[in-house]
This record gives sequence, structure tokens and C-alpha cells, in this order.
Amino acid sequence: MDPELSGLSSMATRQILAEVTAQLRHDPGVALRFESAGGVAIARRVREGAAADLLVLAQDAIAALTREGHLLADTVRPLWVSRVVAAVPADAPARALATEADLRAALLAAPRIACSTGPSGDALLGLLDRLGLAGVLRPRLLQTPPGVPVGSLLAAGDADLAFQQHSELMDVPGVRVLGTLPGDTAISSTFSAGVLTASARPERAAAVLGLFGSGAASAAARARGMQPYGRPA
Repeated sequence: MDPELSGLSSMATRQILAEVTAQLRHDPGVALRFESAGGVAIARRVREGAAADLLVLAQDAIAALTREGHLLADTVRPLWVSRVVAAVPADAPARALATEADLRAALLAAPRIACSTGPSGDALLGLLDRLGLAGVLRPRLLQTPPGVPVGSLLAAGDADLAFQQHSELMDVPGVRVLGTLPGDTAISSTFSAGVLTASARPERAAAVLGLFGSGAASAAARARGMQPYGRPA
């Protein structure tokens, strides 16, 4: 077996990567290990010269790091698309979320609204501006520190409504997922990957990255609430 490759990723893709790397260890026998943390923290570590072979982050972060020379541009590829969902504490009544009016009503009724400091949180802030609700709702917003799951606030009773990637809210104890945001308010993020210029085995890392488009990897992504990039739902 070849020496173990290492990767870095944000928390949104942690479970998918755990499943994919476990599959790759059996066939074709690839040794690969990922470390996951908040996307902002991972990007900072890359800029500080972290030693790793592969990187999986939100597309905008990957693009910025590629421009800065931290990734081999010809290896960068989109992998998965994640939709942002709304969620409430498990013991809270389920709310309708079929229309923009439903979403507005849910937002205005929530005393405390949690979101992340990552791409989904930034997108939510932009959506509130577009809906003309930013001024009213900003005092109610709770943005978790990097790497802290938004679902933890719901489960602890510290938030009444939350928004984050589906992969990070599904199956969290104490959390009820209401669903994706309706119509034109929908928020999605693309997660991309590439080989780091710091890699000591860039050709091997690029070959392993190519396996992330396999049917097994796509199935793992769907099971964790993401859609393989460029493939129908």
C-alpha cells in the first residue's frame, strides 16, 4: 500500500469524507486520512503552510486559495452541492416552509436565529438583506464561532430557528429539520477539492482525488444530504 495521504476539510463534508476514505481503503487500497475543522480555520492553516495533500472546502475558499498559489490549479474540481436547510428544536412544532411568505413568517416569529460564520451564514445574511429583513432580524442573529455546529444551539435550547448545510443538521439529536428554503430564497454551496502545492506526492494525490467522482462516493454524498456536482437529483 502507498504511504498515507492526508487531507483537510471543513466540517460540512466531514461525514462524507469519512465514508469515502473508508471505501477507498478497501478498493483500490488507498490510505487516506482527512482532518476536519471550521472552514475559516482550515483556510488559515493552509495559508500558514499546513502540510497536507488534499483540500476540500467551499468553492469560493478554494478559488481564493488557488489564486494565492496554495493549490495546483489543474487539479481543482467541484465535487458536491449542498443545500441550506432551516431547522428548529426537536420539541418545537413543525412550521410550513413551502413559500417565501412561510419563510418570512418563520423568521419574524423566531426570537433567536442561529447561523454559521461559513458560506451558509454569509448567504443567509445576504438573503435577509434581499428580503428587507436585515434591520429587524440582525439583533436576533446568533453566529456560531468557526467549527461550532449550529445544531448545537438548537439542541441546547439556545436558538429557536437555525440555518446551515443539510449535512451538518441532519441526524443531530434534538434537532428537527424543516427542509430547504423555498423558491428563489434557496441557498446552495458547492464544495470543491484540489491538490495542495505543499503535497509531497501531488501525482498520487491527484489520482486519488479522481476517485471522488465514483458511484460509491456519489452515494455517500447523497446519503449525507449533498448532490454530486453536475448530476441530476
